[in-house]
Amino acid sequence: MEQKYIFSAVAASMLLSSPLSAKEVTEQQVVTHYADVAHSVYFDSLATAKILNSRIEQFIAAPSEAGFKQVKQAWLNARVPYQQSEVFRFGNPVVDDWEGQLNAWPLDEGLIDYVAAGYQFEMGNEGASANIVANTELIIGNAKVDTGKITPQLIASLNELGGSEANVASGYHAIEFLLWGQDLNGTNSGAGERAYTDYVLGKECTNNNCDRRGQYLQATAQLLVQDLEWMEKQWSAQTKDNYRQTLLSEPSENGLRRMLFGMGSLSLGELAGERMKVALEAGSTEDEHDCFSDNTHNSHYYNEQGIYNVYTGSYTRIDGQKIAGPSIADLVKQKDAKAAEQIQQQFDASIAQVGKLVDSAENKGQHFDQLIASNNKAGQQLIQDTIQSLVEQTKAIEKSATIIGITRLNPDTADHQF
Repeated sequence: MEQKYIFSAVAASMLLSSPLSAKEVTEQQVVTHYADVAHSVYFDSLATAKILNSRIEQFIAAPSEAGFKQVKQAWLNARVPYQQSEVFRFGNPVVDDWEGQLNAWPLDEGLIDYVAAGYQFEMGNEGASANIVANTELIIGNAKVDTGKITPQLIASLNELGGSEANVASGYHAIEFLLWGQDLNGTNSGAGERAYTDYVLGKECTNNNCDRRGQYLQATAQLLVQDLEWMEKQWSAQTKDNYRQTLLSEPSENGLRRMLFGMGSLSLGELAGERMKVALEAGSTEDEHDCFSDNTHNSHYYNEQGIYNVYTGSYTRIDGQKIAGPSIADLVKQKDAKAAEQIQQQFDASIAQVGKLVDSAENKGQHFDQLIASNNKAGQQLIQDTIQSLVEQTKAIEKSATIIGITRLNPDTADHQF
């Protein structure tokens, strides 16, 4: 099912690849539409998180193999809109200060639950083997933490326990680990293989503490919904005194800078750098984004789709509805039609290039963790070509900024050299 979702989105993006309407638009209209798109993306992220939460509740009430598959598919579906939201993170502090509780990675999974013997974790992390599921009390340094009752509030308080960023207790990746378990295949084929019986009560329970594991999974999903409810309201036109009002009260130039900085920073420092270059150069499957489920190709694709959405003022909602409106692409075309065509071509080339990672995984049987293998020269080259395409896309974003009069953009490189 997920594969169909991916390629319908690819098709949608290609339909939008021609320069948008030549009608005159204003900077303020573009920023307002940006806020509308952001709200739609977070609304869909919330909707799919609620479905995930519901599937988890149903599964925990009556664990089964079929129910477990439904929960996993609900998680995969929930990633589709959320990954398109990450373009709003950079440039909008309200998002950047918040998103760590939802999408932080990589994580020392031993904080949460059992792991295989000899698993690699961050050196010096006292919480790396805390195993909240198995323990009702933790001792971290001189601090004693009561984990007897697993609630959304407890999980939120345990994020970055002991000051370590690797102690990720909440969010999509904590849920992913609780559904798939560790991927112990290295750069070979295969994802995590957690059994549904890890949630069965009584004698059929595998790996102990099935009741607390179920409590943790439910509480984490509930926290995810609560967090997304808050962010959806921050972009809603029906809510007063929220971030949307703050954004739209600023000079439109500030809004455009936030948009362009967000696109450039996700394109360069985050997607090309942190999410591809780091894993490629280290040959590290631990630095793969959706590492437990082997969903990384989709995660990367929808990050790129989010960048494309902001530039073109477009978004395809989870119900198939297509949103389009005043965009940066329109502003660029009004200033320089020839340059606008060249820039659009680069965006089309980049989304097609990231789409090759999807094709590799879904049609050729080589997922991201196999592509980075030291003996897979063709796979490594595919990732390197994708990184380079994102670098070129970032140059196109910077050129767009110059054309419409936004100076000193300086997208975040995350300290990577390209």
